[in-house]
Amino acid sequence: MKELPVRKIIRLKGYDYSGAGYYFVTVCVEGRHEMLSKIVGSGFHARPQIELTDIGIEIQKSIEYITNNNAAVEIPKYIIMPNHVHLIIVLKSVGHGSPTLQSVVGRMKSYTAKRFSEMCGEKYLTFWQSRFHDEIIRNEEAYQNIWRYIDENPNKWEEDKYYNKMENKNG
Repeated sequence: MKELPVRKIIRLKGYDYSGAGYYFVTVCVEGRHEMLSKIVGSGFHARPQIELTDIGIEIQKSIEYITNNNAAVEIPKYIIMPNHVHLIIVLKSVGHGSPTLQSVVGRMKSYTAKRFSEMCGEKYLTFWQSRFHDEIIRNEEAYQNIWRYIDENPNKWEEDKYYNKMENKNG
């Protein structure tokens, strides 16, 4: 029997992800297919703009719903790129039962995966990669750097590690 690969543990050992904190989160589409948005209008004098697809709009609705309907969570900054989403998620300390980082991201992924399946007319389609990347934001300087990175992400799309050269070869 073939031995299963051991996954790298990506969580900071001993850190309480259910407590108050600031996090930079990246969630990727399975296979990094570019289906969330398009980067348009780039050029020498033009600042690139993001045009959301229908599923990108659903992701935006999900992020806004989480922010507007949970006093313990704030998402002050996010961007929906063609095949991934960057978010700054703030978990506030409001007592027992407050959501964890995993549950906040899980809610967004679950809702949008369900909406994607409904939009395609099929059940249980795989939409997101099973994991997400998170980074604890430890100070104001890191927060400002991440905010700037999110703002500048469309400008650097073709150099982005998530840019899929094969999907963009003909257009």
